Amino acid sequence: MLKQQIQADATNALKIGDKFASGVFRMILASVISKEKDKRYKISKKKSGIKEEDLVKESELTDEELVEIILAEVKKRRDAIGLFEQGGRQELADNEKKEIQIIKKYLPEQISLDKLRKLVEESIKKVKAEEMKDMGKVMADLNPKVKGKADSSEISRIVKEILSQN
Repeated sequence: MLKQQIQADATNALKIGDKFASGVFRMILASVISKEKDKRYKISKKKSGIKEEDLVKESELTDEELVEIILAEVKKRRDAIGLFEQGGRQELADNEKKEIQIIKKYLPEQISLDKLRKLVEESIKKVKAEEMKDMGKVMADLNPKVKGKADSSEISRIVKEILSQN
């Protein structure tokens, strides 16, 4: 369903002549198609003799997998923003920020910092984390609850902050 929404938005952007947005959608769809091909290849290796139409159907990505791709696209752009700003290329950094705004609408609603902090505190108590070496346990408990709903760098910053206070 999410893929169809992205495709529809890409078509709309082309129809209205929004070259910037249509370029962003094409990049997302290219990542999606690449991931589907990888999945199709893996399935074909496991199940030899599978019909082509069954292979295509099985290799369709779920919305969760699509969210992972979108998160990766956002992360790439955030990394690029940092590099462009370091290099004094603010106009390119601004372009990346615009792309993130277009892409973000396909992500689940983001958790507020207060709610995220509460979830981190709950996970720390649940796994009985006391020091920084327990961060992996906290993240493993926390990730399923916040996947796609919060920036991973923000999550780890809060976990580190709370664990360093203990």
